[in-house]
Amino acid sequence: MPSPALLSVDLNALARNFHTLEAVTGAPVHPVVKADAYGLGAKACATRLMAEGARTFFVARVDEGVTLRAALGDAPTIYVLDGCHGGGAGVLKAADLRPVLNQPRQMQAWAEAGGGACGLQIDTGLNRLGFRPEDAPAPFEGLSLVMSHLACADEPDQPMNQRQRDAFAAAAARYPGITRSLANSGGCFLGRDYSFDAVRPGVCLYGGGPQGRPDGRIAAVATLTAEVLQVRDVKPEESIGYSRGFLADRPVRAAVIAAGYADGVMRAYGQSGAAWIAGEIRPLLGRVSMDVCTIDVTGLEVTVGDRVELFGANRSLDEAAAAAGTISYELLTAVSNRVPRAYVGRYDRS
Repeated sequence: MPSPALLSVDLNALARNFHTLEAVTGAPVHPVVKADAYGLGAKACATRLMAEGARTFFVARVDEGVTLRAALGDAPTIYVLDGCHGGGAGVLKAADLRPVLNQPRQMQAWAEAGGGACGLQIDTGLNRLGFRPEDAPAPFEGLSLVMSHLACADEPDQPMNQRQRDAFAAAAARYPGITRSLANSGGCFLGRDYSFDAVRPGVCLYGGGPQGRPDGRIAAVATLTAEVLQVRDVKPEESIGYSRGFLADRPVRAAVIAAGYADGVMRAYGQSGAAWIAGEIRPLLGRVSMDVCTIDVTGLEVTVGDRVELFGANRSLDEAAAAAGTISYELLTAVSNRVPRAYVGRYDRS
């Protein structure tokens, strides 16, 4: 039986976003495909991006890199942002993965395993992974990338962006001839002086706006839909859902749809959630359950089997995330594995 919930991934829109980011930044785009390409399927997304010209990818975990290497073959360069952890060096080498080294113990582990091509992360203010600029090592054999990560790229007026850019430029100057990368998705839109030699977008490739809100330059890639399971009439003073989450003050026509928090529909939607159905954006009613949620379809022609869009071209990813009090990154990665992925557009690798 086909699943009543479905995540459609438009690979043509993914390709358009890739080329948009190339044009905006004037730099090679090295896609971030960690967390299974933000939940959309790393094999399908990276295969299409390779066809569009991508030659370098970033993942977070070693296991993600191993899986991606098996899917893509020998051609692309794959960096692992977590770096090199002790016994992981052998796995990295076997799969021809490049660790992004973040601290001295990782450098030692990589050197003891024989070294080779790798990246180096300089922490310019995010205080997450990486060497402080004053502690960064001298140039060494095998270094192929020096990078940093912006903390406030989705806030263009935040002074920290320029401070980080300047700190990175100064630190990267210690490594002449080595590829430099600073800009994430938001950073791609801060100006070309943030582009350096390569950019590393993630969410903008997959349809999220660079400032956490819809942006006309970024096409919708992912569409989460679910079928209507039942349509019912709710009388005044009757309630809908657990804990009487919605109390009707009028006659309401309600559609129960086959998607809940086990599918990735945030329980936090509460009274703020909405979905697109029958040509209109309509509010969710009551609490989101594990497997279903309910939508107000009063006055609409809706029947069992109709499809409802939780986010996509008609209900933007960023708007849906804001309604849940979260960000597009979480909304995408929250779509569970029980929701099948269907791909639109060319994806040739078997």
